[in-house]
Amino acid sequence: MTPPRKASDGSRYLYDSFDAAAARIEANERVAEERWAALDYRLGQIDAVLERLEKRIWVGVYGVAAFLLAQMAEAVMQAATK
Repeated sequence: MTPPRKASDGSRYLYDSFDAAAARIEANERVAEERWAALDYRLGQIDAVLERLEKRIWVGVYGVAAFLLAQMAEAVMQAATK
């Protein structure tokens, strides 16, 4: 155990130990947490883009169905007038 440090004893590095391995592990854990947060953010953005794309696809599908129904109704009306 290190002796208590007095104000005039000099550098704190003489008495305070530095655990490099623990500091490296903590730094790696912080980096990993930031990477997970960034990954979660990007996955959220991708999910939102996919939802918008799905809505656009359904609008297209409904548009094609409406066009085909309109063509069918026009054909039925023309056949009824002949």
